[in-house]
Amino acid sequence: MTGWLVIAGLGPGAAGMMTAEVRDALDQATDVIGYGPYVARIAPRAGLVLHPSDNRVELDRATRALTLAAMGRRVVVVSSGDPGVFAMASAVFEAMERGPADWQGLDLRVLPGITAMLAAAAAAGAPLGHDFCAINLSDNLKPLDLVLERVRLAVQADFAMAFYNPRSASRPHQFGAVLDLLRGICGPGRLITFARAVSTPGQQIRTVALSQATAEMADMRTVVLVGSSRTRRVGRFVYTPRSA
Repeated sequence: MTGWLVIAGLGPGAAGMMTAEVRDALDQATDVIGYGPYVARIAPRAGLVLHPSDNRVELDRATRALTLAAMGRRVVVVSSGDPGVFAMASAVFEAMERGPADWQGLDLRVLPGITAMLAAAAAAGAPLGHDFCAINLSDNLKPLDLVLERVRLAVQADFAMAFYNPRSASRPHQFGAVLDLLRGICGPGRLITFARAVSTPGQQIRTVALSQATAEMADMRTVVLVGSSRTRRVGRFVYTPRSA
């Protein structure tokens, strides 16, 4: 049996937002590896082994996937959204770089998915309609000072911004620091959208002025979209004009 490895994005949550290409890879897989809640989205079937794991063992997960593929298994590593956006694709390539040279010859594909950021923007209107950036607010892999500096520079460049992992139980105060920074340099009227559980039955989309935003409006299931200086409302929607 010839093994292969696919790194796949499951989309933001709704079954209809998973691509046909990803579904086909899952149908052919012998093994699915990923963070527990994402693996739980895969229906069990005969001949398929599910490998759920904790959220902070990305390199261990990637190493297991590469090892199984080298043994001839058909392996899919799953991420929510897109695997190349703050997800497992980079971890797999990092493990490959550290591992045996023959891993670099494996049959490997990265299959894109709809990101939570893009699904949230679509639900809100078009807040990312001009230049934008995405910033992971978690300080697990970089210091908070660097997070704040990147936010400051993005505002200085007048990007719209998408924030991932804004606020967790273990670091409830950091998003407040980001909001304080934004209030100090953006002004009170800047639009900010809180998109929680995007594409699921529990989806909540709320857009407020920065002066009304509080840290408690976000959690780890929330994507936060901050408009540029030109982002505006039209009816119930928010959009950023295409011209600078």
